[in-house]
Amino acid sequence: MTTIQMIEAAATRIGNRALYTPLLSSPFLDEIAGRRVFVKPECLQRTGSFKFRGAWSAISALEPEVRKRGVIAFSSGNHAQGVALAARLHGIAAVIVMPADAPRLKIDNTRAYGAEVVLYDREREDRDALGAALAEQRGLTLIKPFDEPQVIAGQGTVGLEIAGQAREEGIEQADVLVCCGGGGLTAGIALALEARAPGLRARPVEPQGFDDTARSLKSGQIERNVRLGGSICDAIITPEPGRLTFPITSRLCGPGLAVSDEEALRAVALAFSRLKIVLEPGGAVALAAALFRPDEIKGDAVIAVGSGGNVDPDIFSGALSRYGA
Repeated sequence: MTTIQMIEAAATRIGNRALYTPLLSSPFLDEIAGRRVFVKPECLQRTGSFKFRGAWSAISALEPEVRKRGVIAFSSGNHAQGVALAARLHGIAAVIVMPADAPRLKIDNTRAYGAEVVLYDREREDRDALGAALAEQRGLTLIKPFDEPQVIAGQGTVGLEIAGQAREEGIEQADVLVCCGGGGLTAGIALALEARAPGLRARPVEPQGFDDTARSLKSGQIERNVRLGGSICDAIITPEPGRLTFPITSRLCGPGLAVSDEEALRAVALAFSRLKIVLEPGGAVALAAALFRPDEIKGDAVIAVGSGGNVDPDIFSGALSRYGA
């Protein structure tokens, strides 16, 4: 299991290879939410999302002889790009299994980082089984997108930064809203906050209809999504919470929240107009919850993680044209 010591060790291995992202705020967003809103823009991170942190953590923790044989990952795009870049910087090969309906930008970027991309049908094929088969055939190490202790540790470095930044802002009690798919980022942040800022509480945020983590937290057991596609928040659509992440989130996190695709798009537009940052819909759900679910949040401040910014240009322009004013 991931520990705070592993998160701190991951932070040391990552060093200045990952960007220390700021906390952003805007009085316009505060007015909408009815409280102070702070946004942690991991969309500014290398490869455009927090995933670079976990990828570097996991790859750098491999034994040298294992690492040099190369790695494989399966992802809708952000984990793909994080692994591809981390592998290139380590001078090793990377094979990335991606759904064929992933945004073209993410597929192209993954290839641009030097990875071999293998596409699959997410409605008909099992990505886990496909990735495991390729790993065995080629002797590659599988870097899982969230259910891997060193990946969780790398994502936990976001929580270490939030803990320090909250102290600087004088925030002692607050919900930290986290865009949640399989739960790697949520679990890592929750562990870091438990150790470094116990007054801050991580809470997962998901798209409506794909709120498997929220339902699992409520029932006390892992719940599965009925559908695996059909939301513009593609970056955070997973079948169910991770076997490693769920015990952490169930112990440490507050209740989950869910927002509509339209609310996510409105948050994309507001992030651009008020904070001058670019978020993808899946990376904007935490901000959407901070803005549009005020009655479900306690305290006079809330922190939302903007987890990624690799948005399809048509979706982004559509969000701006509809909600930009």
